[in-house]
Amino acid sequence: MSINVKLSEKLVREARAHGSVHHRSTPKQIEYWSQIGKIAEDNPDLPFSLIRDILIAQTRGVGRV
Repeated sequence: MSINVKLSEKLVREARAHGSVHHRSTPKQIEYWSQIGKIAEDNPDLPFSLIRDILIAQTRGVGRV
């Protein structure tokens, strides 16, 4: 299911720029950042490198958070 949300132009520009580097669409880049934020909020002691590894494992079907 998808819904429309209003986002700042700055966020969309930054997501577009970061997403293009990592071959993600703007919405997928925002979803990626959202996942990072959720994991970080739920696990404040985890370093970014571990959060990134968790997300990579999820995309490969290795594990779930």
